Amino acid sequence: MESVRRGETPELTVRDKHIRECYVVCDESADKSKIESDIKSMPNYFAEYDTRVNFISEEEFKKNHTKMPHGGLVIRNGATGEEKQNNHTMEFLLKLDSNPEFTASVLLAYARAAYKMNMEGMKGAKTIFDVPIFYLSPKNREDLIKEFL
Repeated sequence: MESVRRGETPELTVRDKHIRECYVVCDESADKSKIESDIKSMPNYFAEYDTRVNFISEEEFKKNHTKMPHGGLVIRNGATGEEKQNNHTMEFLLKLDSNPEFTASVLLAYARAAYKMNMEGMKGAKTIFDVPIFYLSPKNREDLIKEFL
């Protein structure tokens, strides 16, 4: 991460770019090494990533993990200028107390946007790049401009 923050663009594998944290509650008699191996070798989900398996108690699970927190960090570099002499770095950090609740709110926002676009006569398949950001909010465009700009 420090290399990328310095503006360098190293060739990174999927494993280099991701860390998966997995928390497991299991029976006392369970084979923890087998569970860890099974998780880390799970194709198309954990196998390609640096995966950390943490065995925790039922109490810790209930206290710290029932809301299903989630997070991530994306770092993007770019350069401007005639000779690409000006480097720029953006970091996007995501910290969620509840991944399912956040996902539901995003789905609701895009359903709202689809409705607004349909009311304006827009039809067909769209990507997130086709949806004006103000369509995602229940607030009107003028109020969003007033509040955020």
